[in-house]
Amino acid sequence: MIASAVIQPIDTVKVRIQLIGEAAQKGTSTSPIAVARDILAKEGAKGFYKGLDSSLFRQATYCTARLGIYKTLFKNVQEKNGRVTFAEKGAISLIAGFLGSLIGNPSDLVLVRFQSDAFLPVEQRRNYRNVFQAFGRIVREEGLLTLWRGSAPTVLRAMSMNLGMLTTYDEIKERLNRSTGTKDTFRTQIIAGICSGVVCSFLSLPFDNVKTKLQKMTPDKEGKLPYKGVIDCFSKSIKREGVTGLWIGYPTFFTRVAPHSIIVLLTQDFLHFYFNPNRSK
Repeated sequence: MIASAVIQPIDTVKVRIQLIGEAAQKGTSTSPIAVARDILAKEGAKGFYKGLDSSLFRQATYCTARLGIYKTLFKNVQEKNGRVTFAEKGAISLIAGFLGSLIGNPSDLVLVRFQSDAFLPVEQRRNYRNVFQAFGRIVREEGLLTLWRGSAPTVLRAMSMNLGMLTTYDEIKERLNRSTGTKDTFRTQIIAGICSGVVCSFLSLPFDNVKTKLQKMTPDKEGKLPYKGVIDCFSKSIKREGVTGLWIGYPTFFTRVAPHSIIVLLTQDFLHFYFNPNRSK
């Protein structure tokens, strides 16, 4: 939650860049600086923090679940086998990402809608007041299952992010510990955190792009949605923006993911050590 509060403005810019790419607006820059200036000019500083409550709620559910499940499974395998192989880390990451994303998808959907609302025509804006009012309106107006709209790319995004983030972080830490003869020094944690940020941002951005488009979509005048599902969204996005369009806004996404990953992983390591009942033994 601390990491999300720090990174929220970058996340908002990232979502807007993806929506500009989807709209294919000629003459509209996808430069993060230009997008940030536009948000500041039209919405003020508070525009960067739209949906902050849903972002914090998302971390309290999704991030807590995926990190907790990963640590629990990791510990169980380690106690059973004495070590956790790279393949086992990968499998554990994928399982934790899958389960965590299902828990966190409702708050993720609300966050995307908050961040994209100002980008929609005035008559299509939802104007949610807060995360709980948004949940209530979505259930009343669109049905309970809408809270899991875009869950397929959310699951794929979470699995790819977990694979790149947690597997990379633990594997690099272990290798650095062995080569330096140290144990999780601050330098080791920073290096591992940066590497995990690079890997997980590259793997997860295409799924994040599609997730954003599916979760923010509104029906046209005939009641038809622009995308039928994940494959259709991928296909139309590639036709409209090219394959590289799936990575549109990568510098912004990396700038959002890397520091977020470092803050999350360092905080997790600290809390894991602090609350370890055996740390004084």
